[in-house]
Amino acid sequence: MRRILSIDGGGIRGTFPAAFLAALEDDLEHPIGAYFDLIAGTSTGGIIAIALALGVPAKNVATLYEEHGPKIFAQNEKGLRAFLSKCYRTARWAAWGSKYETDALKHTIESVIGDKRIGDAKTRLMVPSWNGHAKKVYVYKTAHHSRLTTDYKDPAIDAALATSAAPTYFREYITANDVGLVDGGLWANNPTGFAVIEAVSVLGWPADKLKVLSVSCLEDIFEMKQAYSARSIVEKTADFFMAGQSHGSMGIAHLLTGDPHEREAIWRICQPVPDGFFSIDNTSKIRELKARGFTEARIQKPILKPHFFSQPAEPFVPIHKLEG
Repeated sequence: MRRILSIDGGGIRGTFPAAFLAALEDDLEHPIGAYFDLIAGTSTGGIIAIALALGVPAKNVATLYEEHGPKIFAQNEKGLRAFLSKCYRTARWAAWGSKYETDALKHTIESVIGDKRIGDAKTRLMVPSWNGHAKKVYVYKTAHHSRLTTDYKDPAIDAALATSAAPTYFREYITANDVGLVDGGLWANNPTGFAVIEAVSVLGWPADKLKVLSVSCLEDIFEMKQAYSARSIVEKTADFFMAGQSHGSMGIAHLLTGDPHEREAIWRICQPVPDGFFSIDNTSKIRELKARGFTEARIQKPILKPHFFSQPAEPFVPIHKLEG
């Protein structure tokens, strides 16, 4: 049996999956990443996935959101300065540039993963991003296949910042190889389906031997109107796309792993929330996001343990290894 962990994108809403996984980890003997054969994550989920694959405990990742979230999204100031800063960011965001600088995010991630490279991962890893210049997908992967001869040499921070460079929020990220990349959420915000495809087509694992834990960053519930104006459809385009892509990704995963009515192979952790209640950059609700993650883990522990946490996964031996 092979176990897969998939984590959606969602900005500061990543507090939910991070807290959920940290709470599950409390009852385990090893960091939670050690219990999976493949970890996939996009955007904020990609940051979590990279850290877990490198062996970082989930509780350390959860701390990243709690302690550094307000700084990453420039919401750690108070009073008049905070008001003026917010006005400036909003104006810049609307008119000519990204809303936030990347420096705080970079320093925060580096405080957790250091200068590790993809090849230092202890678990197979895949992290989607997008090369807008070439109009092609760009997926960071560990060397878990003979033809994957490049990414394992790359800095892990490159993959983390590339997959989370959400357009309009953060500028395009230029990697150490001078490749301009942006958020993988543009095509794979929920990477569950692509992780299953990787497992079956690249790794050659039997589809009926897969178990998948897919963790969302919550699901906005909104009412579909019969008609939209040009202005209103623009405001909802991202929501429509994210919802459609996520359901499509789950459909692919179910088709490959078997009819869910006949075989339980995928456990999807996805709490419904009112539309707009949790935005991707509002750090004022980190505490509630954390509480939701903890509460969900409390419910799911006895359900998930026999499927995922009875014992660690077999050690990952990459085909290509870093020198030294």
